Amino acid sequence: MKIAVIGQSLFGQEVYKELRKEGHTIVGVFTIPDKDGKADPLAAEAEKDGVSVFKFPRWRVKGQAIPEVVAQYKATGAELNVMPFCSQFIPMEVIDHPKHGSIIYHPSLLPRHRGASAINWTLIHGDKKGGFTVFWADDGLDTGPVLLQRECDVEPNDTVNTIYKRFLFPEGVKGTVEAVRLIAQGKAPRIPQPEEGATYECIQKKDNAKIDWNQSAEALHNWIRGNDKVPGAWAEVDGQKVTFYGSSLVDNGTTANGQPLDIPGASRPGLVTKSGLVLFGNDGKALLVKNLQFEDGKMIAAAQYFRSGSSAAVELTEEEKAFAEQMRAVWQSILTNVAQIEDSTDFFKSGAASMDVVRLVEEVKLRASSCQLQNEDVYMNTSFQDFIQMCVRKLRGEDDEEELVVDYVEKNINNMTVKMPHQLFINGEFVDAEGGKTYKTINPTDGTVRERERERERKERERERERERRERERETGRGRQHDHSEHQEELATIEAIDSGAVYTLALKTHVGMSIQTFRYFAGWCDKIQGCTIPINQARPNRNLTFTKREPIGVCAIVIPWNYPLMMLAWKTAACLAAGNTVVLKPAQVTPLTAVKFAELAARAGFPKGVINILPGSGSLVGQRLSDHPDVRKLGFTGSTEIGKHIMKSCAVSNVKKVSLELGGKSPLIIFSDCDMDKAVRMGMSSVFFNKGENCIAAGRLFVEESIHDQFVKRVVCVPLESKSGETANASIFVYAIEASTKYLLYAASVQKYMCQSSKTDAYVISDSTETRLRLPPGFFFEPTLFTDVQDHMYIAQEESFGPVMIISKFKSGEVDDVLRRANATEYGLASGVFTRDISKALYVSERLNAGTVFVNTYNKTDVAAPFGGFKQSGFGKDLGEAHDKLLTLTFFVVVDPPLLLAFVSRNCLR
Repeated sequence: MKIAVIGQSLFGQEVYKELRKEGHTIVGVFTIPDKDGKADPLAAEAEKDGVSVFKFPRWRVKGQAIPEVVAQYKATGAELNVMPFCSQFIPMEVIDHPKHGSIIYHPSLLPRHRGASAINWTLIHGDKKGGFTVFWADDGLDTGPVLLQRECDVEPNDTVNTIYKRFLFPEGVKGTVEAVRLIAQGKAPRIPQPEEGATYECIQKKDNAKIDWNQSAEALHNWIRGNDKVPGAWAEVDGQKVTFYGSSLVDNGTTANGQPLDIPGASRPGLVTKSGLVLFGNDGKALLVKNLQFEDGKMIAAAQYFRSGSSAAVELTEEEKAFAEQMRAVWQSILTNVAQIEDSTDFFKSGAASMDVVRLVEEVKLRASSCQLQNEDVYMNTSFQDFIQMCVRKLRGEDDEEELVVDYVEKNINNMTVKMPHQLFINGEFVDAEGGKTYKTINPTDGTVRERERERERKERERERERERRERERETGRGRQHDHSEHQEELATIEAIDSGAVYTLALKTHVGMSIQTFRYFAGWCDKIQGCTIPINQARPNRNLTFTKREPIGVCAIVIPWNYPLMMLAWKTAACLAAGNTVVLKPAQVTPLTAVKFAELAARAGFPKGVINILPGSGSLVGQRLSDHPDVRKLGFTGSTEIGKHIMKSCAVSNVKKVSLELGGKSPLIIFSDCDMDKAVRMGMSSVFFNKGENCIAAGRLFVEESIHDQFVKRVVCVPLESKSGETANASIFVYAIEASTKYLLYAASVQKYMCQSSKTDAYVISDSTETRLRLPPGFFFEPTLFTDVQDHMYIAQEESFGPVMIISKFKSGEVDDVLRRANATEYGLASGVFTRDISKALYVSERLNAGTVFVNTYNKTDVAAPFGGFKQSGFGKDLGEAHDKLLTLTFFVVVDPPLLLAFVSRNCLR
């Protein structure tokens, strides 16, 4: 059809794009005039496509259509008007002109909530159901016949923004396009709107959004969220107009402790708590408000209302003003190249160096001995105004660090009491999710529910981006290193009950290598540097040319469940060493060591906002991190399928840097001249290490034909100690499988793997039922060994990620053929070879297409060695010196000799 799109905004833009994809001809776009020289998104999109765009300021004057405007519209020859979002009054001469008439999108379930503030009133009235209507346009009163409706649940803490983004926008675009499709097919209904239940409400504006405190807590909550963000519900507090944002209902059984705040008209004073501002309705019930905005536009966290911290400037006394002027003179004596020290003057951007920091600290001590500064105080307060505010707070004794408040879940286990945080860690404090949302996590060793883990909400992600961006300077990421190795046993115990890891393995590997990783990267903090380059164009002027490396900014990290703490360490330590801030999403089912790490990092003195831990689902938290424009680097370890999705999202959002460590099907080739004892021992370790939940696990063993039967017999007969302390054959050695949502998926995948294997001619080795271990409560899986596995079989090609050994034969002397078979996979993470022939070992290792090749050993990774794969095992490296290329930006600088000479002369004179 020939369609005229009449409207504006991103919503209109998306509808326009989808209609074009459907094959319709857009004969004209009618939208609002440019604002401040910038076109509306709908107009910009249409202009890019060469579609005629009309930007009429108005369509009618004094209730009458403007003839010239109507004539230009009719000249387009539109057969249907589509009005996705339109703020202008369109005359009926235009509405009724096309062959198929006009349809319009409305964000409520008509006839309820007619009018321009439909979404606001859906929330204000506390509707349990919301949705949208596409109806046949009328004279602007939203009474036309209904063509299509879609509904959704309204969540208790929805705001205008959340319900719009979650449902009304994406589903509204689809619904509008579907309505056009029905019209084109001649199937579009015209259902008259009933008058029963019809409502028409006024437009919400700032002047009518004042809060009436004589209501129940639920009604107050609905009023605040119904006006969040626009126009904003407000009330007078301490003589000024304060707007309230981020409301949620509070559990009546919760006792709030905080500082009272008198609010005129309220049934009782509010309470400023660490979680926000608690307000009370006339029914005695409570709600919580997260953010407040003052008349001057400044917004603060509600919990900060009474604090004289960074959210509000300290008003100086006369004595303090005199001190400030003394310090202004000191700054002037150091920054001799600056004509005048303004409040906005930046110490380092004005040319100060590290020795100037030392001098400044000593100058402060001379003038105010009670103000004991550290060098990092200067690095964290670089403008003169911030510096003075910090000094004054110290002089007043207001700079004491707030006590870290942690709501622990305690458990007596392993002869100790472990204390586990269970909230989000944002900007240096543990906080509940928006609306107090939680989810259950399960101990895989016994199947019991451990606790309720807090789930990240979108508003908090948006707020966190802003905090990180303020903390991303190099010095913040390169803060004090504190060794918390005394917590090894506690961390290993938490890791065991969280991921099902054997305690001794958790202590040695999960925790032990994590400590080594942080120590290693702590040494890199001052060694990330550029280089000078002798370029060809340097002569005759002899230009100085160099590169420098700077932090990339906000780094998102998404880690898996098999090594929760170690994967955190591998990626986080490198990000911090390069001067970046970190937002880490642990696996949904294994968040406990991550939030415990957050606690230890805070106690070690990491600045607020540098490290942030956000438990939750990948579809919610992980997707938002992939999409967010303020994230500049994302590191992911997990499946190839999810890695591809993340890579696509990162490209579409802002082309952020990505490093991926994905699946593997690592081949291990065992030649007949190997050390058999070692090959058996290391071969079993290559498969069963960490329960087989190991990205570099040997997914397929190629054993030379002449020793195949001997090798298999040795593997089956090696005695091992089970989790319960019993001795059993390797083929029935029991391993815990991770639980909860992931257990269900993982167990299903392993069972699918086993079912697929049963369709092959591979031979499964197991013991009689009399010798099987009795499985304890929890989620366990018996190791399995397959022999005579052929190249075409499912189990030869796909990763099991469990305690499953796959053995294939190869003929003696056919080295090149077994190499071909080993490389015939889309994965390339790791590989191995066992032989006493050094020439053969080198020959094979050079031709195995994998990021890591083990020779006569396996699983030997080290913090100083780069780790990563090829092909669909991902790209980018963790560990080693290669990290700085991914986590920094390279700047290329060319200096002309006159400027260089001036620079050298100035510094020599100083």
